[in-house]
Amino acid sequence: MVEHLQTGGEEPCVTLDAFLEQSNATAVRLEPDEDARALIPFLDRLALIEVAFPKFRDGRGYSSARILREAGYTGELRAQGDVLVDQIAYMKRCGFDSFAPEKPINPADVEAALTRWPAHYQGAADGAVPIWKLRHG
Repeated sequence: MVEHLQTGGEEPCVTLDAFLEQSNATAVRLEPDEDARALIPFLDRLALIEVAFPKFRDGRGYSSARILREAGYTGELRAQGDVLVDQIAYMKRCGFDSFAPEKPINPADVEAALTRWPAHYQGAADGAVPIWKLRHG
């Protein structure tokens, strides 16, 4: 099950600039205009990368997630901000595994969104095997 709520008691995220200046934090926050590739040399030290979604229509965070997962990041990747239930399945496919929406989301709606389509036609960062590959090898 993908977590959809932020839990308390964890280390606060630092900004990308603060992280690059000190680099001893284990949690960092990426804003939409920041380049996720700056974190690639430090991925083994990070437990959490929080990607900001200030507006639901800003899709740059999807690219950041995919870049980080394809670079080998295995820690928690959280979408934070204006996260809508109809985006969660796509966010998961890009590599997000937790969500911190500004407005509450019904857990049943999240589960329905994540299980609506059990198979996919395209490859993505989530590692799901596309239908065409299952059919044709």
